[in-house]
Amino acid sequence: MASAGAGPSGPVPRSMSGRQRTMGRAPTRAFTMRPDGFSGEDGVEIVELVPSSLAPIVPILRAANEIEEENPRVAYLCRFTAFEKAHTMDPNSSGRGVRQFKTYLLHRLEKDEQETKRRLATTDAREIQRFYEHYCKKYLEDDHEKRKPEEMARYYQVASVLYDVLKTVTPGQHEYDKYAKGIEKEKASFSQYNILPLNISVPRQPIMEIPEIKAAVRLLRHMDGLPMPRVEVPQSSDGKTVPDEMDRPMVHDLLDWLWQTFGFQKGNVENQKEHLILLLANIDMRQRGNAHQSESHVHMIRNSTVIDLMDKIFQNYNSWCRYLHLESNIRIPRDASTQQPELLYIGLYLLIWGEASNVRFMPECLCYIFHHMARDLHDIISDRREGLFDPPFQREGSDDAFLQLVIQPIYSVMQKEAARSKRGTVSHSKWRNYDDLNEYFWSKKCFKKLGWPMDEAADFFAETTRTKNETEQHDHAIRRRRASKTNFVEVRTFLHLFRSFDRMWAFFILSFQAMVIIAWSPSGTLSSIFEADVFRNVSTIFITAAFLNFLQAMLEIILNWKAWKSLECSQRIRCLLKFVVAIAWLIILPITYSSSIQNPTGLVKFFSSWIRNVQSESIYNFAVALYMLPNILSALFFIFLPIRGILERSNSRIIRFFLWWTQPKLYVARGMYEDICSLLKYTTFWILLLICKLAFSFYVEISPLVEPTRIIMSLERPPYEWHEFFPNLQHNLGVVTTVWAPIVMVYFMDTQIWYAIFSTICGGVNGAFSRLGEIRTLGMLRSRFEAIPRAFAKKLVPYHGSHFKREEEDKTPPFDKFADIWNAFINSLREEDLLSNREKNLLIVPSSGGETSVFQWPPFLLASKIPIALDMAKSVKKKDEELMKRIKQDPYTEYAVIECYETLLDILYSIIVEQSDKKVVDRIRESIKDSMERKSLVKEFRLDELPQLSAKFDKLLTLLKDYDENDPVKKNTQIANLLQDIMEIITQDIMKDGQGILKDEGQKQLFANLNLNSLRHVAWREKCIRLQLLLTTKESAIYVPTNLEARRRITFFANSLFMKMPRAPPVRSMMSFSVLTPYFKEEVLFSPEDLDRPNEDGISILFYLRKIYPDEFRNFLERIHFKPRDEDHLKERMKEICYWASYRGQTLTRTVRGMMYYRRALEIQCLQDTIDPAKFGRDRSIESYQELQSGSEMAQDIADIKFTYVVSCQVYGMQKTSKDEKDKSCYLNILNLMITNPSLRVAYIDEVEAPTGNGTTEKTYYSVLVKGGEKYDEEIYRIKLPGKPTDIGEGKPENQNHAIIFTRGEALQAIDMNQDNYIEEAFKMRNVLAEFESRKYGKRKPTILGLREHIFTGSVSSLAWFMSNQETSFVTIGQRVLANPLKVRFHYGHPDIFDRLFHITRGGISKASKTINLSEDIFSGFNSTMRGGNVTHHEYMQVGKGRDVGMNQISSFEAKVANGNGEQTLSRDIYRLGRRFDFYRMLSFYFTTVGFYFSSMVTVLTVYVFLYGRLYLVMSGLEKSILMDPRNQQNVKALENAMASQSIFQLGLLLVLPMVMEVGLEKGFRTALGEFVIMQLQLASVFFTFQLGTKTHYYGRTILHGGAKYRPTGRGFVVYHAKFAENYRMYSRSHFVKGLELLILLVVYLVYGSSYRSSNLYLFVTCSMWFLVASWLFAPFIFNPSCFEWQKTVDDWTDWRKWMGNRGGIGMSVEQSWEAWWISEQDHLRKTSIRALLLEIIISLRFLIYQYGIVYHLNIAVARHNRSIMVYAVSWVVMLLVLVVLKMVSIGRQKFGTDLQLMFRILKGLLFLGFVSVMAVLFVVLNLTISDVFASILGFLPTGWCILLIGQACSPLLRRTMLWDSIMELGRSYENIMGLILFLPIGFLSWFPFVSEFQTRLLFNQAFSRGLQISRILAGEKNIGEFSDFE
Repeated sequence: MASAGAGPSGPVPRSMSGRQRTMGRAPTRAFTMRPDGFSGEDGVEIVELVPSSLAPIVPILRAANEIEEENPRVAYLCRFTAFEKAHTMDPNSSGRGVRQFKTYLLHRLEKDEQETKRRLATTDAREIQRFYEHYCKKYLEDDHEKRKPEEMARYYQVASVLYDVLKTVTPGQHEYDKYAKGIEKEKASFSQYNILPLNISVPRQPIMEIPEIKAAVRLLRHMDGLPMPRVEVPQSSDGKTVPDEMDRPMVHDLLDWLWQTFGFQKGNVENQKEHLILLLANIDMRQRGNAHQSESHVHMIRNSTVIDLMDKIFQNYNSWCRYLHLESNIRIPRDASTQQPELLYIGLYLLIWGEASNVRFMPECLCYIFHHMARDLHDIISDRREGLFDPPFQREGSDDAFLQLVIQPIYSVMQKEAARSKRGTVSHSKWRNYDDLNEYFWSKKCFKKLGWPMDEAADFFAETTRTKNETEQHDHAIRRRRASKTNFVEVRTFLHLFRSFDRMWAFFILSFQAMVIIAWSPSGTLSSIFEADVFRNVSTIFITAAFLNFLQAMLEIILNWKAWKSLECSQRIRCLLKFVVAIAWLIILPITYSSSIQNPTGLVKFFSSWIRNVQSESIYNFAVALYMLPNILSALFFIFLPIRGILERSNSRIIRFFLWWTQPKLYVARGMYEDICSLLKYTTFWILLLICKLAFSFYVEISPLVEPTRIIMSLERPPYEWHEFFPNLQHNLGVVTTVWAPIVMVYFMDTQIWYAIFSTICGGVNGAFSRLGEIRTLGMLRSRFEAIPRAFAKKLVPYHGSHFKREEEDKTPPFDKFADIWNAFINSLREEDLLSNREKNLLIVPSSGGETSVFQWPPFLLASKIPIALDMAKSVKKKDEELMKRIKQDPYTEYAVIECYETLLDILYSIIVEQSDKKVVDRIRESIKDSMERKSLVKEFRLDELPQLSAKFDKLLTLLKDYDENDPVKKNTQIANLLQDIMEIITQDIMKDGQGILKDEGQKQLFANLNLNSLRHVAWREKCIRLQLLLTTKESAIYVPTNLEARRRITFFANSLFMKMPRAPPVRSMMSFSVLTPYFKEEVLFSPEDLDRPNEDGISILFYLRKIYPDEFRNFLERIHFKPRDEDHLKERMKEICYWASYRGQTLTRTVRGMMYYRRALEIQCLQDTIDPAKFGRDRSIESYQELQSGSEMAQDIADIKFTYVVSCQVYGMQKTSKDEKDKSCYLNILNLMITNPSLRVAYIDEVEAPTGNGTTEKTYYSVLVKGGEKYDEEIYRIKLPGKPTDIGEGKPENQNHAIIFTRGEALQAIDMNQDNYIEEAFKMRNVLAEFESRKYGKRKPTILGLREHIFTGSVSSLAWFMSNQETSFVTIGQRVLANPLKVRFHYGHPDIFDRLFHITRGGISKASKTINLSEDIFSGFNSTMRGGNVTHHEYMQVGKGRDVGMNQISSFEAKVANGNGEQTLSRDIYRLGRRFDFYRMLSFYFTTVGFYFSSMVTVLTVYVFLYGRLYLVMSGLEKSILMDPRNQQNVKALENAMASQSIFQLGLLLVLPMVMEVGLEKGFRTALGEFVIMQLQLASVFFTFQLGTKTHYYGRTILHGGAKYRPTGRGFVVYHAKFAENYRMYSRSHFVKGLELLILLVVYLVYGSSYRSSNLYLFVTCSMWFLVASWLFAPFIFNPSCFEWQKTVDDWTDWRKWMGNRGGIGMSVEQSWEAWWISEQDHLRKTSIRALLLEIIISLRFLIYQYGIVYHLNIAVARHNRSIMVYAVSWVVMLLVLVVLKMVSIGRQKFGTDLQLMFRILKGLLFLGFVSVMAVLFVVLNLTISDVFASILGFLPTGWCILLIGQACSPLLRRTMLWDSIMELGRSYENIMGLILFLPIGFLSWFPFVSEFQTRLLFNQAFSRGLQISRILAGEKNIGEFSDFE
């Protein structure tokens, strides 16, 4: 069958064109339709129905589809074979979906059996044999050299399947067996590959010809001297060894050798093999620079390349070994002549890492595994004995020995711990997370206890709960004991804030104490500290410090108690000694201080006399000096920072002994000190800030309160208006506490205010020096455009050649390269429909550059310059100098004139043929030239006739542009006539002496014979278009482009070129990088159904988008050459429209398009590096085109090895087999993305459910990498996992972690699913990556590069604008300050770029422990910093980012972030950073992370404390008797001033400060001021105040009770109307309850208080609180579209009543029933600790004060002057009677409501009569008043709420009693009351139509400014004439 040299036994077919690549292929399949090749009546393709457990039959079914048309009968036999194989794999159909699939396939086979006929033979056996022979000859032998490798791979796959079918149909020996084995051998050479076709030897692929790739492959395949492992060979049925070599595992290179030695998986080996080759090649390229090797020179990988890679990969391992005082097991022989040992160790680590799955989050665990396996490796390679050796890892019949023996046991521990955590809801102290398990390997005891191979009896594998049963293991009985936490316990308490930041709290507390003492002194000035008594009193701060130190030492023991067992003995001793020493100082300092008091009494007198007997008057000073000695030494070390850093990072036992007291023994967070310059910057920042803060606190908050406090304390005990429990309290301490409490809280909070002010100033100055905003308008762009090419050359053009040549390059910028990049940018804007065709033509630089003497600037710079020059020429009558002076005043006018003149000449010369014609043009040109040289142009030419000539040229250019080759004669005549007219005008009208130039020669007419062949060239037509624009554009192009987004991008790109950035290296020398995007189930591509589906207002997404982006939609229609007549006509182009809409949403399609710009940019830049565009522009020969084609192929190959994009579609495998239409659509759209973008890779977790031997099914999980093929996805790698990875930790980091093994390169960019990228920013990627190697950072190279973001969702609504501004200020000015000068920037889940090798060896790019790492991204920054990394921020590059646009979406996002910060507060990372940072960096760290949320909470608590203090004063009567005392009136304003400062923060104004500064920098301060005013008019303060409540609620609840969880916010488009019930469910507990409580407080104080009525400042304070209440109660409705429309209000009320009335039960969701929602709202109480429940009950008791206070102010009590406790007792009797009556009504409704309605009515009637009687008696006998009734309601309502809260907290107890139903009904009553209070204002305002109109304009003002007719949109009016523009 096979001819010599061809087919399976001959050489592999050679492809002529090599591997086919395209930058972006057009979609080959419909976006939501199923692929071609459907089978079955219902249109479902069989391949898509295959269950995961039957995956091996997929190739058979695909082969059947492949040959269906060629031979249907053989296709039937293939499907029959697939059915047989499926039945063999799962005979009982126990796998999920197997039975359904087999049934479907069986029906299909029955149908095909009847319909298909044999074509080649009479029997099926002969049919398959002949077709097999025919297929192999046709596809594997004939013309095989012309086919691409991808095609050959497919053909070999089909041939392999056909052979399997052949064996199934005709079992036994065949004549084809040998031939088929040859096919299998050849098939392996065409296996699917990722980037490098390592197995394809012939034909050679271009990428494999890159010298560095060849050298790296050669290096890995050098295996001389390696002993070979003994490999099990398959046995035949008779027990004899199969002799065929094909059945033996092939060992081609070092990684194959490691595969056979250590039992790694084949997929892992292939993956890491490519990974290692690319790393070696890229690092070698970077070290060599851009030098190309000659063909004769054999390229070799340098030793320095391998050493550099080793250093990066093993830096953490070597550090770990030094920390544990271990000898590294990486032992390189000194006499090693090759790099083989180094590569073996690198390969071993990469293979361990690649197969470690979840263990990758535990870097030191990987070090432990590698340490032992490296020892095994060394033993093997150092053994010089000949012969085979036994591999250390073997499992019979398994190819995953390493996974099962090493990874699986560790994973099992993680799985058990995760199960005990109950998805993170159980207390952190009861289970071990990733950090606990990893830190087990920070101690040397892991070697003793765990051993190698790992002992499953070790405490690492112990259960977290005691087990009574003993387990048998290693032939002896063991008892498992409780596995403790490691080093740290995450306990839910606010005390973590003190424990982590004790130095800060000590500083503020001691400062406050000192300032109070100084202010209390007689003079009250700071100078009084020099007075002896005052100084002695101030020195008591050391006693306070000793107490705080004692508290810290006690917390260290108490909070860490459950990790006590894991601590080393020395650390336990250290904790105990610190506690003992703290107690000692707490005793010594007070005793010694007592000796310095002049008139001691009591106990103090006794101690003083005892001290005096010692004859030591200065003992206190001596004790203080001794106490302060450690702090003095720390201060000295702070000055000599490098020494301290070296000491802390040292692993020397001697140094560790000396540092034992000050520093706990930890592997991380050692020596985290910055350089001296950075230290000085952030120290200066904080010293200035603290000076301002303390000065403000002293002079504004503390000093003014001293005098009124003295007066209050000196007053006699006032009369109380209630029953006082502590009537004999001295010095009115209750009043003093009430006055000072809010001031103290403001004192601890206002540092956040000062930080906001200082960071705003610092960020503004920093941004100005960074040259931000220098080009912020189109006018600025035009004025500086001439300098842009030079800036481009300095930043984006690599150096070439010598230093002299570099200087020449800088002096003469490469305009051609700039034009290429600029045009790619402008074309991209056009592709994205941000520009129209006209705008694109105005902005483009012509591709035919170099043909004029001046650079051809974009026409938008030269627009209107020619008409202006013509006007100048008309007006000048005398001298040429005057004309030239006018023209040269504007350089662009001069450029335009010269370019037009030279281009016109060029066009004329290119179309005329005859020499006589050329002579005419030559004479005209010479005349002009001579006149200009003689400066007589004005005299010899009539320049006022030039406009006539310009008009003729315009007509000529129009004809040339629109030249139609189908009608050449007519066009030629018109062009000739116009040309003749032009020549006549020039010679007769313009030239004064030109009459003799035009002379016809004989019968031949001048300019009659023309050559119009040039018109076929695109470049020539572009030249005509450009020239016409220059001649005819009369209006200025200052408003081009009109699209705001296009303006922003152009100005930012231009501005960034002037900012400081490293110069771009050549593409070959740049750092290679990957982009990784995690995806779950978000939107991939909008389908037509999604776009056309109307919401409740009848508005579809497409209609909405057309209104928000009208100009972009017009540009889109212009681009696709489509003019719609109406909506139905528009649907003809829905495919393109779906993409247009998806590119404006937060979809995966948008993200993929943006990230693939990196590849396009690299190809363009690589082409520029290898080919000179100017040379190519001049030389249009065949050789130059061949060079361009060769360079383009090389550019694609270089781009392949420099850039990888992996999307981790976690559930892609599930979506592929899902029957849900949404999931199936997502799968098809992702598949289409892969087909459209050949370099895109998708990783997913594949779940395979297969039957086991005992009849059950077992799930196996794989990490799979696929790419797009011709029609299907093609699997590249499949790596088995120990279990389901997402079961262990948080979803997103686990999703990233499983896919990170498929990324490549030295850098990794983390991109979220809602991000975008721009091609102009992609051009700067080389510059950004150069920051990793920049020398300006010294030894501490960056490990994370932060980039700025542009929030692209800001134009949708006012809320979106607020959120966009808030986010923009954080990602720009906020992070700018964090990075410099504060040095506390971390990773925030934004487009940061990681040093990939640094992070994959240190735990990855995020942390994944359940719940505690909810904000997984920032923990990566923490981890990087603690491990010696450096995080920087760079603003010359930006990436797009989408944000939430609706109120509820934004609140969910804020809640998620607040939850995350609550969990951070409890984490070990915060504790270690807070403890190990120096003091000033610790302050930066606190106030920019958890401190911001704690300060927000304190802000709200201050309002509570202030109002409850006022309530106490008013209700007790103290306010009236003391604070209204005339002696205090002069000092009242002190309290007001202090309270005013917190009001500023409370109103959210501080969040606006950074926004104003950033907008001022980038848009101008006038714009910033305008935007600030507009924001306030749009109620931005209401929004930010409302979000303050969100932060406070979720942060506090998370710390107390937990309940943190990922909250999907949704990224929808249409801003919809949220129903009242939905808003109530979302904000009831976080805002409405708290708002109503504050409202009652304010009302009570307003009614019963009488002070400060004349104070405007105090009015401001209380007004801010009223504003807070109004914001919290009504913001969700103010920002809810259509909330005040009457019909919507009616519908909302109906829905609310229905929801409130529905009973709960099984299957009732929170959206359906109030009862179900009410139960779910108490989840956090059911899962919290007893301590938190007690705290919740204690806090709830505050509601009792209302009743207690008000009952004594009722007229009944006041009239009788009764202050007895019995009054309060009687009020409780009344309260209980009311509750009993309500319970009776409830019982009556249940008992009699249905069957005995009359009885129920009688009961209600009796109760009503009784109520009326009681009220009548009270009114008549006891003088009850109406005001008393309302006051009683105001007092009893909070009491009932208190009872309800306590009942909820005690729900486990009450559920067993009858009281629970009463509690629930009480809760329903309160919810009804609260809902009614909230609904009444909404209903009232809905009566007035103008309110709704006002709200619409308020919400959508930004959209209005862009022409959005939002009112009609919300009303559903679609017919608004939008298509009239296209008719």
